[in-house]
Amino acid sequence: MKFSLVAGTLKIMESTTKRLELTSHLVDLFKKTPSEIIANVVYLLQGKLRPDHEGVELGVAEKIAIRAISKSAGVPVKKIEHEYHEGGDLGQAASKVLEEKTQTTFLTQTITVERVYDTLYKIAELKGARSQDMKMKYISSLLNDASPSEAGFILKIITGSLRLGIADYTIMDALAIAFTGSKENREALEKAYNVSSDLGKVAAAVAKDGINAIKNFKVSVFSPVRPMLAERVKSAEEAREKMGSEFAAEYKLDGERVQLHILGEKIVLYSRSLENITNYYPDIVEKISKSLNAKQLILEAEAVAVNEDTGEFLAFQELMHRRRKYGIHKAVSQYPITVNFFDVMYVDGKSCLDLAYKERRKLLENIIREDSFAKLMPMTIVKTNNEVEDVLENAINTGCEGLMLKQLDLPYRAGARGSNWLKLKREYRNELGDSLDLVVIGAFFGRGRRTGRYGALLLATYDDQTDTFPSICKVGTGFTDENLDQFYQILSDKITLKKNPRINSGLEADVWFEPELVIEILASEITLSPIHKTAIDVIRKGSGLALRFPKFTGRIRFEKTPENATTDQEIISLYNGQKRVVQDERQNYI
Repeated sequence: MKFSLVAGTLKIMESTTKRLELTSHLVDLFKKTPSEIIANVVYLLQGKLRPDHEGVELGVAEKIAIRAISKSAGVPVKKIEHEYHEGGDLGQAASKVLEEKTQTTFLTQTITVERVYDTLYKIAELKGARSQDMKMKYISSLLNDASPSEAGFILKIITGSLRLGIADYTIMDALAIAFTGSKENREALEKAYNVSSDLGKVAAAVAKDGINAIKNFKVSVFSPVRPMLAERVKSAEEAREKMGSEFAAEYKLDGERVQLHILGEKIVLYSRSLENITNYYPDIVEKISKSLNAKQLILEAEAVAVNEDTGEFLAFQELMHRRRKYGIHKAVSQYPITVNFFDVMYVDGKSCLDLAYKERRKLLENIIREDSFAKLMPMTIVKTNNEVEDVLENAINTGCEGLMLKQLDLPYRAGARGSNWLKLKREYRNELGDSLDLVVIGAFFGRGRRTGRYGALLLATYDDQTDTFPSICKVGTGFTDENLDQFYQILSDKITLKKNPRINSGLEADVWFEPELVIEILASEITLSPIHKTAIDVIRKGSGLALRFPKFTGRIRFEKTPENATTDQEIISLYNGQKRVVQDERQNYI
């Protein structure tokens, strides 16, 4: 398949931000794509080469890409850098200098999708001392045969700057329409994606054999399942309104959610965002098998740092000391953990996702042999508000964040957020607390002692209906000098000279970032705002919702993707709950 078909579609898509139009253009592209390569086209649209859990990364720095353009176009690096800084887009800079290229190349080959993908995969596999030079040569070889437009999009894919305003949900809509004839079948595709975490694989199956092929997607070891997520509630009363008369209350620990895949002696661990984190937990790999009564498993647990002398739970930040390339074994000895199991997804060839929670819990209790390292998450069946409060108090006194409340008779809904699971923290009872996970989308330069760093960050929620990131607040408090230095370093790799089309903000930041980093914020309340875009027009025409007195908690949520951030719907729910509390207090006063 000619890459020009892909490049042409991408060029059209860059001219719109309307989701229906973007979906329509993808449908046209998918219908023209042979089924044997549609997986690769989907990966490229996602800006990757393989699903995230396989950890295949291009690792091409901008400097290498600029050198490749220079070599192919026969122009100085400084000229390319000038064009890049003028326009803010390396792909556009490449297109422009190649368009101006005076040297005619007679012996060129047609650029195909297969060649682009295969070349990029070779680049991802390069390691060692000469790998950077080889990457530059591979990129240059593609650019030599590409048209200026094709070259521009090749560079955008390589540098992760393919900003089309689409994500997984839009791609699934287009696949459903293109190969099943109806957007209504998106739900079936989403279920297949939820148990495989591989959208390319889903695309290949539905393109080849239609909707029936989706039925073949089953839970399997070493294919991570997209985790189920919870809504938040502020009180035991609110929880019982949503959950009924009887439900489970589990301790909510301040650790890292880990999905364990076990087949005999092979053990692979995945984070909440489905990153392979096995290397960070060699102690789990070494010790966990002796605590299990089955050989083929997918389990969910919370890895929590502990004080070995007292058994006291430590803060999540202690676990982040394990996130390093070198010295892992030293970090393991310095920051010991316990593994606290709370769910089972798969046992000895059978999926458990359709089992009710109470059945999964009973099964889990039969699988786990508890010891000082492997434990079952403490759980109590509760029926009254007082019982919920008692369990919450016990959890807090033990060093937990709060409770996870779970419906007894409902299944595991992979990839979903809903009222099957609720989270209740002590802080929710009087104010919003420290439970909002927001995406950093921009920054404002500091003044005074913050000169030379960012003085405030612009934050957004995630709108899962439109696949966008609407702004909700500007935060400048809660930062230590160390935090400010850390953010300046982390965010330097995410700067974009133009605002990502998925960002919706009424404020104009000094610097825009790719919406990738998630941080934790507390605030006193949610208010209507004429500036911010979260839940725009939902409560009042022309107004969105914003946070009052937002403050950084000191916690960067590296384990969360931006799509796992607090959603618009959660903010609306919190706002309405806050409004009810005020009304109740006013009524009691009267």
